[in-house]
Amino acid sequence: MSRSLRRGAIAAIALAAILPLSACAAGNSPDTLQIKPDNAATSIGENLKLNNIVVVTAAGSSSEHAGPAQLTVNISNAGDKAETLQSITVGEGVAATFADAKGATLSEIVIPAGGAVLIGGEGQPVAKVTSAKLEVGGFTPASFSFAKAGKVSTEAQVHPAKGLYEDFGPTANHGATPSASGSASASPSASASASASASASASASAGASGSASPSAGASASTTAAASH
Repeated sequence: MSRSLRRGAIAAIALAAILPLSACAAGNSPDTLQIKPDNAATSIGENLKLNNIVVVTAAGSSSEHAGPAQLTVNISNAGDKAETLQSITVGEGVAATFADAKGATLSEIVIPAGGAVLIGGEGQPVAKVTSAKLEVGGFTPASFSFAKAGKVSTEAQVHPAKGLYEDFGPTANHGATPSASGSASASPSASASASASASASASASAGASGSASPSAGASASTTAAASH
């Protein structure tokens, strides 16, 4: 066999070996390869998935942070029944408090059937912690308790409110307007003004009455004298 024929045979064998491997690689899906997102994610049961779990601290925080934080997570429910998120803890078991987009306190957050909730997003429920010890740039324990599915524990990334997370920090205004508090604050002022006005009116009336009485007495005396 000539050298050229031998070279052609070797090339054909090498190509035949490479093609099946390429076909296998092309057929692999992200699920098969178990590719995971950069941010923390977990699931519980067959229907609930929690993606992009991040605890967001103040914009200027760094290293070891001790203070308020806000949690953001996208919870999707592929089931045909609504699920209820009852509680969240972060760090060393610090419980988060829930509020709606207007700032009203919530006891739980409902994840609709076939839908999703982006906690911390614009117009979405909020989960806040007043004070927690967190390592900014690292990860912290996070636990989620659901009414039906139960409890799942994972790790959440800790990130300052910068870049993509600028609007998710603990000082972000998600449209919460404490109008009730504003009204309550205005009421004492109005009451004080009303009281002051009433006092002034009463004083003025009393003064006017006192001034009028001597004048009336003097007029009566003068009239009597003229009669005599």
